[in-house]
Parts: sequence; structure tokens; C-alpha cells
Amino acid sequence: MIFSDYIKQLSQDNLLYFALPIFFICILVEYQFAKQNYQRQDTRVSLFMMVFAAIVEFIPKVLAFVAFVYLHALSPWKDIVQRQWWAWLLLLFLDDFSYYWFHRLNHEVRLFWAGHVTHHSSTKMNFGTALRQGVGERVHKFFYWLWIPLLGFDPLMMFTMMSISLIYQFFVHTEVVQKLPNWVEYIFNTPSHHRVHHASNIRYLDCNHAGVFILWDRLFGTFSEECCEEDKPIYGLTVNINSYDPMLVATHEYVAIWKDVKRAKHWKDKLQYIFNAPGWSHDGIDKRAKTLRKKITKLQNHSE
Repeated sequence: MIFSDYIKQLSQDNLLYFALPIFFICILVEYQFAKQNYQRQDTRVSLFMMVFAAIVEFIPKVLAFVAFVYLHALSPWKDIVQRQWWAWLLLLFLDDFSYYWFHRLNHEVRLFWAGHVTHHSSTKMNFGTALRQGVGERVHKFFYWLWIPLLGFDPLMMFTMMSISLIYQFFVHTEVVQKLPNWVEYIFNTPSHHRVHHASNIRYLDCNHAGVFILWDRLFGTFSEECCEEDKPIYGLTVNINSYDPMLVATHEYVAIWKDVKRAKHWKDKLQYIFNAPGWSHDGIDKRAKTLRKKITKLQNHSE
């Protein structure tokens, strides 16, 4: 198969293009109900990030598609797993499992966080923020899905499911919807759960990495309930960049990593700044999310 054939096949992955008009309509509707949750410059940056992410993703996506084609050809189940209803249902869970670990490690490995941090840089929570996609994360994203074509799922089916997941996730970026019925909150990622994920409060840091199902967070210990009354989510970063410069928003954490690597004297510390969790320091206060939460828990226990 020549390269143009891969591009032709990949062009059939167009579900998100059909969803974009719906996204913009929803933004306009939400704006009518919650103008206070929007800020013009903030939304402009979100739109820039959407475009940047699409540009950066193009080559990694093509390479991933080619890899998926070859891996699918190696699968002993490729003639069994077609596009039956049960195959789609199974793929929904497999895709979501991959997304959970991709998303979680974007928060727990600083190099990956540098590519994801743009999505969290807004201090607003609205449908516009959903379009503020991580830029650098597009480079390494598809590695987390390499195992799925080996189970017999074809590449176009996989990319369709990824698009379905992204469309679902768009709708959890809102403050307009409060708590949903308990059974929905227990199984699915909801606006309430995702507000936690975007919050900079210590109790919420690096929690609720779900795509569609919140079950993975409950299973792997990264779940946190939204507590609006006692700890209302505060959106943005622990230290906000306070800039609407799109290039700065997209690259500031890479610059910060480079500065930390340069000032560290030992190679072990240099590598820690790249691969340890955000907040780690060789000569300062440990501000990693897990460390901060442990300190808060100890303080609470002592005060009781």
C-alpha cells in the first residue's frame, strides 16, 4: 500500500468535522445562559489551541494509522472482530482504558504534562475550554493505543471510537449542568467529575482522568468527588501564567522544564525534572499533587 492510500483511508475519519458545528452552536447557547463563565480573550486562546493541536497531530496521526494497519494485519482475531455491535461495545471500553492511562500519565510525567498543560491553562470552565486541546501531547498520544489493533480492531474503527470519546468529553466541560442521577455519576464521567479534574484545589489535583467512564478512576484510586459547598473548584493551574499569548500558552512548560534541567547539576536530577511528576524539585519544596495531599491529610488528622 502506498502512502497516498493511507491518506485516502484516513480521510474517512471525519466524524469530528461534522461535530464542530454542533460544538460552536453549544458554545453560543451556553454563553446565553452563563455569560459570566466566558471571557473573550480566553475563548480566543482556546480556539488557537484547537488549531495548533490539529496541525501538530497530523503527522503523528498518519504514522499511527500506518502502524495500526500493520499491527492489525498481525492479529489472529482480525477476521473475527469486524464491526459487530459487541465489537463496538468492547472497543468503547478498550479505548476508554487507553485514554485513562494516556490522560493520567499526562499529569504524572512532567514532559507529558508540558504537552497537556495548555488544556488546563484556562481559569474558566465552559464548552469553549473543551476546544483548548493539549498541543504537545499529540506527538506521543497514539502509543497508548498500539495494543488494540493486535486484538483485531481495524484502524478506522479505532479512530471513529476516539472521535466518539472526544465528542462525549466536549459536553462535560460546563458549569451549567450540576449533579446528574447517582447511577450516572457512579458510572460515567460527568460535568461534576470533570470540574474536579480542571480544578487547582489541592484535594482535586490529578484526579478524575476519565474519558467516558469514571470507573477507571474509582478502580485505580484517582477519583475525587466534587464538594461545591466546602471546596468549590478553582479552575486553572496552581500557578497561572496570566497570558493570552497563544505561543506562550502552548510552550511555557517546556521552557520551564528546560530552565530546571539547566540549573540541576546532576544527571539524575535533570532526568527527574523531565520524567517525574510536576512539582518535584531537587532543592526546593516538593509540590507534587500526592505530596501536597498527604500534607493536608496529616494536618487534618492532627487537628481532629
